[in-house]
Amino acid sequence: MIYLDNAATSFPKPPEVIRAVSGAMEKIGANPGRSGHRLSLAAGRVVWNCREELARMLDVPNPENIVFGCNCTDALNLGIYGSVSPGDHVVTTMLEHNSVLRPINGMVHRGEITWTLLAPDPSGVVTAEQVAAVITPLTRLVVINHASNVVGLAQPVADIARVTRRAGVLLLVDAAQSLGVLPVRPLEMGADMVAFPGHKGLLGPYGTGALWIRSGLDLTPLKEGGTGSSSESMLQPDEMPEALESGTLNMAGIAGLMVGTRYVRIRRQEIYEHEKSLSDAMWEGLRNIHGVSVLTGRPPDVGVVSFNVGAFTSGEVANKLDTRFEIATRGGLHCAPAIHTHLGTLDRGAVRASVGHFNTKSDVDALLAAVSEIAREVS
Repeated sequence: MIYLDNAATSFPKPPEVIRAVSGAMEKIGANPGRSGHRLSLAAGRVVWNCREELARMLDVPNPENIVFGCNCTDALNLGIYGSVSPGDHVVTTMLEHNSVLRPINGMVHRGEITWTLLAPDPSGVVTAEQVAAVITPLTRLVVINHASNVVGLAQPVADIARVTRRAGVLLLVDAAQSLGVLPVRPLEMGADMVAFPGHKGLLGPYGTGALWIRSGLDLTPLKEGGTGSSSESMLQPDEMPEALESGTLNMAGIAGLMVGTRYVRIRRQEIYEHEKSLSDAMWEGLRNIHGVSVLTGRPPDVGVVSFNVGAFTSGEVANKLDTRFEIATRGGLHCAPAIHTHLGTLDRGAVRASVGHFNTKSDVDALLAAVSEIAREVS
């Protein structure tokens, strides 16, 4: 199987990531921060070491400002629900994932907040000028993805941050598709929060993710409960990260995430150049196949290329690639219905091919040959 679905989850994982997960379960196995015995202390060190590794990856000074969650969806929900109150106005874009669109739209439907949804310009980006034009005195939060999971185009986050800072508005960045490939430095970007998964560009296990929160920003917890600290109080502690991190953490997953993050951090530029070369070749090759339409007019900034073939639905093409050519892609709407509405592909979605660190040029060549064969079937 040629795996070209890395935007969903990266595969394969580095062998050292797998060893870290199994080693944590075999040799430690205790609950981090809940006891004073040596195994619990060792588990706590694993969690803290991962926070430190992520802080180095993000180039931020305070590891305690990184709050672990189940995935990027969990982190985005914490950033949204933790900062927005009834009566607030929120700004997002049509490029967003349902992890952003659904919680915000849910609050709108319940009559709690108002919402502005911005369409990208012809170049595929939402500009700072567009954001500035819709900010009102009630605007509390702007949410934008750093790079789209459908079209792979990066957004001008730093420019948008200058607008939000001047207006006193919070900026939450969804780095699901960018962290591990593009530079993601929240302090340089001017972001107030950055959400990210562990299982994509950081090459970590499923069920891992985190939210970085700038110092001084207090969020309302999504959940309250045991933290292993301040146990004498029946109130949630105020100290970070315990204030936002109740319940037993996925210590084995975090062990794998720590190793994956380190692996990526020392190779990030190499990973970017490799994936960019592959995605450029894929974008250019698909555009040159008769009957194929590529969703973007310029090469992607991350390794994601979405396309359609003739009148086939995206599911039909993805199934042909899987069953006939043993190539894994993803057909459908990619949990991002707004951008498909904007692009006119809501009825059939698109086939998304996404490269990763372990893909090769021969994988891309195989995809192009397979799509060429499918395209010849178009009457």
